[in-house]
Amino acid sequence: MVYEMIREIFNLCSGNQMRDVFVSEIETDNLDVYVKQYLVGTEVSCEKSVNESGGVVYDIVTDDLKQRLTFS
Repeated sequence: MVYEMIREIFNLCSGNQMRDVFVSEIETDNLDVYVKQYLVGTEVSCEKSVNESGGVVYDIVTDDLKQRLTFS
C-alpha cells in the first residue's frame, strides 16, 4: 500500500516549542515493520494508535528524541 507519512520531530528543550515536520510518500505492506527503522537507541518506547479518520499514529521516544509518525 502507498501511504502519506508525516514525520514530526519535537524539540524537548525547555522554552523551545519548535518542531521539524517532513512529509513523504512511502510504500509498505506492513507499517509496524516500516516503523522499526525509527526505533534505534538504548531507551526506546513506541505507542501505536488509530485516529478518528483512520490514520495510524506512532508516538516514538528514542534516547530523549520524541517523534510522531502519522500515516494516512
